[in-house]
Amino acid sequence: MIGRGVDQILPRPCAPGLHEDYVSSAIAYVEFAEQVSGPIRRPVGLDYIWGVALDRLRERRPDARIVNLETSVTHSEDYEPKGINYRVSPANAECLRVAGIDCCVVANNHVLDWGRSGLVETLDTLDRMGVRTTGAGRNDNEARRPAILDIAGKGKAILAAFALPNSGAPPHWAAGGERAGVNLLPDLSANSAALARDLLRSVTRAGDVSIVSIHWGPNWGYEIPDEQRRFAHRLIDEAGVSVVHGHSSHHAKAIEVYRNRLILYGCGDFLNDYEGIGGYEEYRGDLSLMFFVDIDVVSGDLAALELSPLQIRRFRLEPAAPADAEWIAQRLKRESASFGVRVKETSAQSLAVSWPSTTGAEANSAPL
Repeated sequence: MIGRGVDQILPRPCAPGLHEDYVSSAIAYVEFAEQVSGPIRRPVGLDYIWGVALDRLRERRPDARIVNLETSVTHSEDYEPKGINYRVSPANAECLRVAGIDCCVVANNHVLDWGRSGLVETLDTLDRMGVRTTGAGRNDNEARRPAILDIAGKGKAILAAFALPNSGAPPHWAAGGERAGVNLLPDLSANSAALARDLLRSVTRAGDVSIVSIHWGPNWGYEIPDEQRRFAHRLIDEAGVSVVHGHSSHHAKAIEVYRNRLILYGCGDFLNDYEGIGGYEEYRGDLSLMFFVDIDVVSGDLAALELSPLQIRRFRLEPAAPADAEWIAQRLKRESASFGVRVKETSAQSLAVSWPSTTGAEANSAPL
């Protein structure tokens, strides 16, 4: 979430005015963070917010960098009266290019915070930057369209994205014939799974790796509803999905590996402006994770999963302290144990994930 307070510390922010009951200026969120972590020298460079994450990306050199972009990119003043409205200026959104982001999922409950004009400006800006999008569009066909990422020498990654009303995405945000909006699923029924299956089948070819990114559920809590698990399993059983990329929770949730395919029920926030705001401290929303996912391009199975723990401090991603890395490892281990997934701290910079294999994997296959 690079909007609101984060936007204000970058070189060319939006006007700071907000329509919240709590505060009326986005600058207040900067001040909250400064009260607990010390001054932030403004403006910062576009690379500032990523901090040590850029080093981790340079070390790992992933084939594709995918994020859920939880903000609109706009100067629009056509705000949705929903209490919380996130936006980052188009100029400051260049920070995404600095981080080498390949694709932004925009199926979530904040991409229309500043109206349909704000959504269109978001899409136009990301398109100009060369960043692919999926999950919202200028009409329903565009909103449904998966992003296709060409991975040199390995094939294609096909990414489809959906939002659920229970994540806070209002039903009237759904894209229509000529109405800009999000790719909204009404529920997690078998019919909705069939819609996702048919969408992927229309663009996926042999050798492609398919990913479904989905904004679902509340912001806090570790519960995995049965309907989420059934839906994720259907995506794998019926659509051959390699990764179910779940988000909405502000903290990481359980990891499942089903039939050697990865299900992330909640990735947590990678970056936000909540520093200094009280409430829900037991979830440690200041801790974030990078998910390095290796997919066997022959079978589509999960070959390896490494997590890199970080901490948000002064709106910047810093290394997690050893005690914090251990905390998040133990919490993920506890929540994932019922799925047979094990999480082990190998260093303060890395958590290793292991699971029981159901079909085996080719040791000499090239990872995606």
